[in-house]
Amino acid sequence: MATGDPMRSRDSVGRRAFVVGAGAAALFAGGGTAAAAGVEPSGVAEGAAPASAALQGTLPDFHPLLKDELRFPLAWGTSPIRDFRTWRRAARAKVEEHLFVARDDTPYAPEFGERRAEGDDCTRELVTFSLSRYGRVRGALLTPHGTGPFPAVLLLHDHGAKFDIGKEKLVRPWFDDTRLTSAQAWADRYFSGRFVGDELARRGYVVLAVDALGWGDRGPVTYEEQQALASNFYNLGSSLAGLMAREDARAAAFLAGLDRVDRHRVAALGFSMGAFRAWQTAALSDDIAAAASVCWMTGIKEVMVPGNNILRGQSSYYMLHAGLARHLDFPDVASIGAPKPMLFLHGGQDPLFTSEGVRVAHEKLRAVWRSRHAGERLDIRVRPDLGHVFTAPMQDDAFAWLDAVL
Repeated sequence: MATGDPMRSRDSVGRRAFVVGAGAAALFAGGGTAAAAGVEPSGVAEGAAPASAALQGTLPDFHPLLKDELRFPLAWGTSPIRDFRTWRRAARAKVEEHLFVARDDTPYAPEFGERRAEGDDCTRELVTFSLSRYGRVRGALLTPHGTGPFPAVLLLHDHGAKFDIGKEKLVRPWFDDTRLTSAQAWADRYFSGRFVGDELARRGYVVLAVDALGWGDRGPVTYEEQQALASNFYNLGSSLAGLMAREDARAAAFLAGLDRVDRHRVAALGFSMGAFRAWQTAALSDDIAAAASVCWMTGIKEVMVPGNNILRGQSSYYMLHAGLARHLDFPDVASIGAPKPMLFLHGGQDPLFTSEGVRVAHEKLRAVWRSRHAGERLDIRVRPDLGHVFTAPMQDDAFAWLDAVL
């Protein structure tokens, strides 16, 4: 969290004299005292609500009160809806309402075969298709040798503040030596030097990976530009996170509809932001039969603590559906996918997620799957010795799990 902000030092006395914190006003309306509320005396007239500091770092000073207002009334078990299928429809509709991006039935009109290359285990090609009515994208498509239809995996890339590559983080870019150098360095850093998509293709899966807006062919943006990009989506009555959610669901439908794919055996898999995208897609798309999520699950209230990355904005905007937290927590959204098989892998040393946030989320997920008599379909594994990574042993666990459920 930044310190020494010039906006905070400029006329700070004046700010404290004239800005009344809503949190302080609420506390005093309830009969509290300045000492009990932790608010400094401000010299305001007797009987008036005391002034409050406007901010605590990047949070409003009344953020604890805002947190307390998050009750997640639409969560399964809290919602008055008792039939699970009815709840799932209502919860999914609420999520879609907060995407600010409409459903899309634009024909995909795919063009296959660009940069086709035959390997020992699979055929690699680039496919261009209309991911939405707003434009066409280019994806990496790997097809195993043999007779299909095959099971398939939609691979969803991470954020990592690295925008020159997107799909190439997960599929070896056979088509571009410059991207290969960058991608190999990324794989060495997070994936034990492996390309997850190539490993899956060797195991007999069709693999599709597409750039999210801002990465690879659809970028690159800079770290600073992504926040402006997100705010301009809001200016246009739309949402960056909502677009990504809709596009991921569209990519899932495209993959499931390929003749080479067994549409009943399609999974979503991702690491970090890609993990968020994986469980979100499983929740929003009936084309996804299972999801593996590596290093992204938490309770929202528990993760919003000083120093956490989510408080910085920037990358968070790709996962921020404005107002949704007044209805559903992150694990509540993931639970819309129940009772599909879902795998959550977490590193106990992951600095991006508090242990309490992970614990709360896992407990919520377990409760939902157990309520569906499907506890065995939810696989939660924590590696206490690991951080924010998807190492070869973790990959092997995920691949074995996919083999079992698909």
